[in-house]
Amino acid sequence: MDELRINGARLWAALMELAKIGATAKGGVKRLALTDLDKQGRDLVVGWGREAGLSISIDQIGNVFMRRDGSDHTLAPVVTGSHIDTQPTGGKFDGNYGVLAGLEVVRTLNERNITTLAPIEVAFWTNEEGSRFVPVMMGSGVFCGAFSLETAYAATDTEGKSVGDELARIGYRGEQVPGRHPIGAYFETHIEQGPVLEDAGKVIGVVPAVMGLSWYDCVVSGMEAHAGPTPMGLRKDALQVATRIMQEVVAIAKRYPPYGRGTVGMVQVFPNSRNVIPGEVKFSIDLRNVNEALLNTMHEDMLAYIDQTRRDSGLAIGIERVSHYPPCPFHPECIDAVRRATAKLGYSSMDVVSGAGHDAIYAARLAPAGMIFIPCKDGISHNEIEDAQPGHLEAGCNVLLHAMLERAGVA
Repeated sequence: MDELRINGARLWAALMELAKIGATAKGGVKRLALTDLDKQGRDLVVGWGREAGLSISIDQIGNVFMRRDGSDHTLAPVVTGSHIDTQPTGGKFDGNYGVLAGLEVVRTLNERNITTLAPIEVAFWTNEEGSRFVPVMMGSGVFCGAFSLETAYAATDTEGKSVGDELARIGYRGEQVPGRHPIGAYFETHIEQGPVLEDAGKVIGVVPAVMGLSWYDCVVSGMEAHAGPTPMGLRKDALQVATRIMQEVVAIAKRYPPYGRGTVGMVQVFPNSRNVIPGEVKFSIDLRNVNEALLNTMHEDMLAYIDQTRRDSGLAIGIERVSHYPPCPFHPECIDAVRRATAKLGYSSMDVVSGAGHDAIYAARLAPAGMIFIPCKDGISHNEIEDAQPGHLEAGCNVLLHAMLERAGVA
């Protein structure tokens, strides 16, 4: 089996064919969850699965499982997958690669008439991106019980359309109860979405864990006043106080290397007028670390700084944690399977902790799980210019093939 390889040209062709659905003028893809374009993408992938001899099952949140039987029907399937929904200005590879790499594994096994002991399944999960409906990673989250099916069904987009209704409309509101579908092990192949692999000149990223994160909404309330007549010492400038906190977010992250992350990505200034001292500033805070104790320390550091800033400035400062995911370490057996496959195939590699969320986080709550990263150009993702080399895509899929075969066994 050591000589077994996938067909890289066929994998690339499938990626380019799927990318035509929702293609944008800049070369990206806009295929939001549960839209007509999402239905077209789902139908195409499911059709390819049926052509490959896979049986199809769909659960109530629209997660799709495409199954290749093994010789031992008592064994739980070894599953691989990701998602095919995209950001509004998304690329061709984020999520899509993980699904079509799984399909290419199946096609390769079919061509070589290889029967596995455990079944092999390719899954794609509903609304991973969260760009139309929140929460993100919705399908896998419902599957593992992180939140209820009813909560997911009730989520609405900006037009008031609900997940439950849209699933039914596009024909992907299945009957299987989420979480009832067994998983023996789970692997997810993905572009890195960061610059580490490319910078190091490595082909494969072995992913030991995904960073935990805490998201916050912060509001600083001062008093708007005329920019000319109001002396500097008598101002209640919400923006100047807010920027102190923003700088501290970055400083906190730098205090806890190498995996500390601190970002302010959204800022709203009121009244946002050229000659008015800002009276209110709302902004987001994003803290991440792969170490749970350090993430908690970062959280406490930030709250302490805000308390001190509140006392020093005399302004009202509100802070609310709106989301929290603990770090997710992957299973040692799956990590080692990826390492062994990479070494056997002769690819250069390094460990890369994921800074982004993936469906594998929720799958890992139910079964041993692991991830495989490949480089993406300039580390850019969630962008229409997202790009990856065909050779790297092929390499990642080869590693997936051998890791899954190790886990599933050959009859």
